[in-house]
Amino acid sequence: MTGLSDGEDVTHDQARPVLGDPVAQAAAQAAAARFAAELQNGLDTGDAEAYDRSFAADVLWGSPYGQIVAGADELLAIHRQLSAGAAPPSRFEVVAVRSPAPGVAVAHIRRQALDDDGFSEMALYILIERDGRWWLAAGQNTPIRSALA
Repeated sequence: MTGLSDGEDVTHDQARPVLGDPVAQAAAQAAAARFAAELQNGLDTGDAEAYDRSFAADVLWGSPYGQIVAGADELLAIHRQLSAGAAPPSRFEVVAVRSPAPGVAVAHIRRQALDDDGFSEMALYILIERDGRWWLAAGQNTPIRSALA
């Protein structure tokens, strides 16, 4: 098996590194919680600008339908259309966060529908800190469906 660095071979016996940085973990966890609260506020108020407040200008967004949107302006236009209708109530919940380096948060945030008509999804978000402010660099949404019997 070939490794990811310099083409060197990696054996199955080689120890895998732990990438999480315990010193940076608390800041990453707090950033993910603030980000989830912003998403919740934007959804609850139907305010696309509030929903996208922390999206970097060059954000990469993977939709739950396999499309990629590049850039905050294009994504905000989509979110404005979506927020024009009445969104079924949902709750955002931070499920897991890792900080592989200071100023970087990798977070799984679930949006759970609160009624039968809602849309639930799990999203993977990459948040980056710049000058004391955390920004969304990338996100990927995946619909949550009930398990097949």
